[in-house]
Amino acid sequence: MKPKKYSSYKEIEIELEILKVEKELSFQKLIWNGQKIKESFALTNIINELVVSLKSMIFNSYGVILSTAIPILIKFLSNKKRGD
Repeated sequence: MKPKKYSSYKEIEIELEILKVEKELSFQKLIWNGQKIKESFALTNIINELVVSLKSMIFNSYGVILSTAIPILIKFLSNKKRGD
């Protein structure tokens, strides 16, 4: 990286101010991300995610069962003789 050349102290001061603001912004993002991580490991959030996952698994299981059972049932009923 090429060193930046400044023509006045004013340019240096502006650049330092920009860097200071960028540093503060990065620090605030770090704090916010830390809070989000802490919240995600809270017991209530873990339980909620577990419940959602279980619901999804159960729903998917019923879907697989139904998609397998319905064609078998249709085949059984269509092969059954009338009056039996």
